[in-house]
Amino acid sequence: MGASAARELARQGFHVLAGVRRDRDADAIRSTGIEPVILDITKSEQVEALAARVADDPRALHALVNNAGVQVNAPVEALPMTEWRRVFEVNLFGHIAVTQALLPALLRSKGRVINISSVGGKFAMATYGAYAGAKFALEAVSDSLRREVAPLGVQVVVVEPGGVRTEMAARGVETANHLAARMTPEQDERYGSLVRANNKLMTSGTASGLTADAAARVIARAVTTRRPRTRYTAGRDAALIMRLGPMLSDRTLDRVLAANLRRHYPKGAVGRRGLHVRLRPLWCGHR
Repeated sequence: MGASAARELARQGFHVLAGVRRDRDADAIRSTGIEPVILDITKSEQVEALAARVADDPRALHALVNNAGVQVNAPVEALPMTEWRRVFEVNLFGHIAVTQALLPALLRSKGRVINISSVGGKFAMATYGAYAGAKFALEAVSDSLRREVAPLGVQVVVVEPGGVRTEMAARGVETANHLAARMTPEQDERYGSLVRANNKLMTSGTASGLTADAAARVIARAVTTRRPRTRYTAGRDAALIMRLGPMLSDRTLDRVLAANLRRHYPKGAVGRRGLHVRLRPLWCGHR
């Protein structure tokens, strides 16, 4: 999704500094209007190098798009604390570090910050504790930052995608299976079927989700619109759950989400009856 956004913004005439973590990724995205920059947002020296690159450029910085992310799904009980910290380092603290480093340039140009959140930043599905926790926090930080810098001429916008057809889901399933293999026998008995059902949901949600190019057009709109909204959803599934969720009580939403997941359980794995509804797959991942 980040690569598609870079290409869309370059097509619209921007010079894009595209953060990548490997030289081969740089070679893949380098083109007219796109300048790859080696950037791991959890490494302070690379964040500082990006800030220096921006400071040395005579052109004004129009926007910062915080798009990096990792997908990690596991039950709260079974996810090691090292993984909790890694998710928050990438999905939250790294974005804050980059924002702090580039905010002086954005204040000078009266630019904007675009934070890529997720429907998982508003609603936390089972096994999404770490991912949704970081996204909830990113939403809160975005609100706070917006209220701090709006009087100074800087706009802060949040984009909330649902399922997007990228490689992230496949990597998320692989990570979920790796973490599930480390669960104790007791944890596997409690959560094994849930993890397997959620993997199927992620896969189906991606297959029916928005294309990366379509999501990129939403991001580009947030970057270029003269008076942007504070939040944009990306995808019909995101728009649906954002409208439906606030209308339901917590318990009712629990039953709706459980019913949506239940169809993905192995046959005979779920013994409790629940609310049966027909929804297209709802998935909280992206990129």
